[in-house]
Amino acid sequence: MSEVLLGDSQLTFEDVVQVARYDASVSISDSVLERVRQSRSVIDDMASSDVAVYGVSTGFGALESQSIGKELRGQLQKSLIRSHAAGVGAYVETEVVRAMMFLRLKTMASARTGVRAEILTTYQALLNEHITPAVKEYGSLGCSGDLAPLAQCALTVMGEGEVWNKDGELVPSAVALAEAGITPLELVEKEGLALINGTDGMLGMLILAIADIEKLCDAADVIAAMSVDGLMGTSAVFRDVVHELRPHAGQKISAKRMFTVLKDSGILASHSVDDTRVQDSYSLRCAPQVHGAVRDTLAHAASVAGVELNSIIDNPVILDDGTLASNGNFHGAPVAYVLDFLAIALTDLGSIAERRTDRLLDHHRSFGLPPFLADDAGVDSGLMIAQYTQAGLVSENKRLSVPASVDSIPTSAMQEDHVSMGWHAARKLRKVIDNSYYIFGVELTAASRAIDLRAPHKPSNVVQKLLARFRQVVPGVGPDRYLGPELEAAEHFVRTTDWRNIVS
Repeated sequence: MSEVLLGDSQLTFEDVVQVARYDASVSISDSVLERVRQSRSVIDDMASSDVAVYGVSTGFGALESQSIGKELRGQLQKSLIRSHAAGVGAYVETEVVRAMMFLRLKTMASARTGVRAEILTTYQALLNEHITPAVKEYGSLGCSGDLAPLAQCALTVMGEGEVWNKDGELVPSAVALAEAGITPLELVEKEGLALINGTDGMLGMLILAIADIEKLCDAADVIAAMSVDGLMGTSAVFRDVVHELRPHAGQKISAKRMFTVLKDSGILASHSVDDTRVQDSYSLRCAPQVHGAVRDTLAHAASVAGVELNSIIDNPVILDDGTLASNGNFHGAPVAYVLDFLAIALTDLGSIAERRTDRLLDHHRSFGLPPFLADDAGVDSGLMIAQYTQAGLVSENKRLSVPASVDSIPTSAMQEDHVSMGWHAARKLRKVIDNSYYIFGVELTAASRAIDLRAPHKPSNVVQKLLARFRQVVPGVGPDRYLGPELEAAEHFVRTTDWRNIVS
């Protein structure tokens, strides 16, 4: 996808991912720009009157009762952005900032915020010229909008602050805008508030997380099936007839995928007779139940994200009758909750993977595999410490799964006395996702070695094809070697493989 249109149709998650992660350009229809121009006249009329209107002729937050003279209302908007651009800490990833800007642009394109069309075309130009505001990690409490991060983006429109230019260099905004031929804007009534009063940061991270977790769920099913094969387990527990008895949607999907991966395995066939074991361990037998529960949690999160994506979030907002309505739609609770749910679910997905890895490495429980899948156990340690690495990542994910959304800290002199912490929920979820790619990279490395060690018995055709690709980047059993780079390569393989289409 090379271009995403902001027009009369609703946006999709894929639209957001393409702009944020793959640098798709943005176009805006003429009809959108015309509606925006018409809605701006509502704010112009209010700005010319003596009636106090929040965000137009008053201060903000706990200063809402402060009346602002007409001659100072432009300065009010600029002061709002400068004071709210109070972020500190590490820089936020480019894809997150691009998602946030695109989602804010989407809301302004609704013609409900009262901004001028020039604001939209300037945000569009920033995205298309690959100029990314240098947003810091801390500053949003997920209520009244992702304030500090969005203010940093708005500061760029004013030609202030710093940005990453198209070459990835950190430069003053004024310099980058001049090089791209973009004219900085003087904000007018209501515009500063409209630029920062949204859940765009946390929503952007949620949509990106959904894309990642979908991939991780698909990877988990295939890699878990490989572990079952490497451990000479059974695929009988993955049959459709079993899962119709407890027909959770996600569970049925994962079971079917695992059964399909294993359906023509020569390794499974080799011990189908006279195997004295009655049942596999939970980490093998219950994989569809755990993986499926993650899928169901993801489906719920996607339903929340879908509503949020097609919502209009600003305060105040222009209604159909031309009035300006104060509201609390900027509160991030719906998004914050599902961000926390996803961290919990994904952590458990990694936890069961680590248990499968441990079983593959323990010769007392691996049904004939050498200790730690080593070439010469004793001389070689094999994958012993790879499991330590994996366990450390799982442990960190458990700590990151403590919910952020239950921790509200009152702000703005008790005017904003309950906040969502959705931005923080999103930030820690991103770390859980990154750790999970490594966790499944380790399991894939172990499962593939185990399958190699089952020769001359062969895995399924699906797994044979996958292993042929994996062995191009991560070698198999052999004397101990520098392992870190192989685990990095395995993580990259998990992150970049199209796992969904591996299982037809």
